[in-house]
Amino acid sequence: MKGIICEEIGKFVYREELPEPELHAGEAIVRIRRIGICGTDLHAYRGNQPYFTYPRVLGHELSGTIEHIGDNLEGLRAGDQVSVIPYLHCGKCRACLSGKTNCCQKMRVFGVHLDGGMRERVALPLANLLNTEGLTLDQAAMLEPLAIGAHAVRRSGLGAGDQVLVIGAGPIGLGVMAMAKYAGAKVIGMDVNDERLNFCREWAQVEHTVSALREPKDQLSKLTDGNFLPYVIDSTGNISSMESAFGFVGHGGTLTYVGLVKGMIAFSDPDFHAREMIVQGSRNATREDFERVLDAIKKGYIDVDSYITHRSAFADMIGQFENWLRPESKVIKALVELD
Repeated sequence: MKGIICEEIGKFVYREELPEPELHAGEAIVRIRRIGICGTDLHAYRGNQPYFTYPRVLGHELSGTIEHIGDNLEGLRAGDQVSVIPYLHCGKCRACLSGKTNCCQKMRVFGVHLDGGMRERVALPLANLLNTEGLTLDQAAMLEPLAIGAHAVRRSGLGAGDQVLVIGAGPIGLGVMAMAKYAGAKVIGMDVNDERLNFCREWAQVEHTVSALREPKDQLSKLTDGNFLPYVIDSTGNISSMESAFGFVGHGGTLTYVGLVKGMIAFSDPDFHAREMIVQGSRNATREDFERVLDAIKKGYIDVDSYITHRSAFADMIGQFENWLRPESKVIKALVELD
């Protein structure tokens, strides 16, 4: 079986004789057809991804078709097209029992804590497969990054008519913006890159954009009559941005962190208390979030074709990967295709 291994920091190796996955009870063998390249993969390749060890088969934004499966109550059959929910939870800890499977105490993420989908076939629990009939393979592979945005929106508590600032116009931030719009919110997008801000307006249909390089606090004050925002979602994974985000939250507001960094984040306690802010994290996504994104795509609310900006055949991925790391390549989402 063919596969690509991140053998060490900065080094991919292409193999043609990887062991085939074994089918166990409660699992299916899935033939991988599409692999989305995520910030996690980029960080792992560069060596700055938390919770990571090498060597590792990357890849957790996945779609494919079921090749082998036993009798099951989920109604899945061989030949079904599926999206992979890559968060393997224990089902027994307090978080799982309370429905928060996305932050399981013993969480293992496919392609992060254990070998992922950069190979021809994988074995996965049936609970981690979602039938994507009616979607293209491309759309099915994009459920995962967009579901992270859907979860952040749901976690924030915002609703129809609410105003939200989404900081960061990378693939996750764009997903947050799109799903916030789907929830009926009025969205302000913020980024340091003017081209990305244009994309926010065109693709996510945000109401306003703000440059993080041109007095953003003054811009936000004008847009909100000095009240600032009831909801702020930071998807940058940048310490400076995450600390600055505190200053954009209005009194009684909520700040949600989607981005993850290695290190400490500091804030002014008097400001925090004066506004009685809620500060929270948003991690991964649940099946409910995947299903919400699937529904949004089926209804035509999300243009996946424009979200995907770069493509590669599986055999060519190693040669393309370094280019995708360069800002001048202007990658929003890269997709790897398997025959």
